[in-house]
Amino acid sequence: MACIYSGSKRDAQDGEQQLGEEGMMYGEYLMLDKVLSAQRMLSQQSSNPVHDEHLFIVTHQAYELWFKQIIHELDSVRALFNSSEGLDESQTLEILKRLHRIVLILKLLVDQVMILETMTPLDFMDFRNYLCPASGFQSLQFRLLENKLGMKQEQRVRFNQRYSAVFGDDPTAADAISRSEQEPSLAQLVQRWLERTPGLEAEGFDFWGKYRQAVDRMLEKQEKAAMDADTDIRRKFLLHDVAQRREVFDSVFSPETHELLLQRGERRFSYRALQGAIMITFYRDEPRFSQPHQLLTLLMDIDSLITKWRYNHVIMVQRMIGSAQLGTGGSSGYQYLRSTLSDRYKVFLDLFNLSTFLIPRNYIPPLTSHMKIALAGSWGRPLAETSEEERLIESSVEASM
Repeated sequence: MACIYSGSKRDAQDGEQQLGEEGMMYGEYLMLDKVLSAQRMLSQQSSNPVHDEHLFIVTHQAYELWFKQIIHELDSVRALFNSSEGLDESQTLEILKRLHRIVLILKLLVDQVMILETMTPLDFMDFRNYLCPASGFQSLQFRLLENKLGMKQEQRVRFNQRYSAVFGDDPTAADAISRSEQEPSLAQLVQRWLERTPGLEAEGFDFWGKYRQAVDRMLEKQEKAAMDADTDIRRKFLLHDVAQRREVFDSVFSPETHELLLQRGERRFSYRALQGAIMITFYRDEPRFSQPHQLLTLLMDIDSLITKWRYNHVIMVQRMIGSAQLGTGGSSGYQYLRSTLSDRYKVFLDLFNLSTFLIPRNYIPPLTSHMKIALAGSWGRPLAETSEEERLIESSVEASM
């Protein structure tokens, strides 16, 4: 197929018409007449146009275009996860590619703040009054992006007690926000996928049971070493350290404690999904878990980069208007933006905290030969019970640790 640009009526070099091909001109295809005429500088209506207003407009329009692309990628990833038969593993590589693309776009957006910072506070003050009541806080696409990722209403810092009011009476915006809150978010779909991690079944490999036994052995060994300390002070210190570690691990082994932490917003995933994420982390070197581990890493990258973008934005706002002035859209400006940097705005908070529950490699329960074979099957397929012979081998391995 010929390129759509190749049908231009004039050749770029010799000006002669190309015969036998027709198509759109470059500018026509990209609708550059609309894109490049969309920079309406309000200060031009005054007797003293402000040069930097053009930079401000172009930068924020670029943000919105990239937000649109992120949403495009995010919707496609959610659709692949949301299959009625579960995720088709042949699509995992495509999901990784699209998530990686989102990561690269977010890196670009983080760096783009530096371009805005070439504008001085006095430069911004020259046209700031023209913006009111417009504000980046009113970005519908960024709100949709957050909702589609999995940001919940209760996790947000309240904006004058009525966030939705910033979109005015626009029924289209209200409908889009409502749908984005009702549809399965990426976080919900990933949770559903993690809950089907092979090897969690108690009647099969029973990773969780083996993991708990491994933690008990590790803590008992550490406790014994603490008791053998050469001084009372060191003994008390080490025993206190072991007691704290045991308390941390007890929080992940107790479904009741997990549920309490969920209610307090300190955890996000269901108990089963958290188990799956921990298992994938331990066995990430296994071919079967390599791509799932990459997927979890990309989700953390997305969360990290959005946090970095928020941080850069906060610093820029403080630099431009200080910490006392209100934002142009009626928010508390810097103070509000700073409050969005907390963990409550991390959608995949549990993934960041997985390191809390890691144990040394020599304590990680070894995969049985049956489990290795089973992992070659489809994701989420229940594993058959371990044979008596395999149980005897496992017992001898555990006894040697």
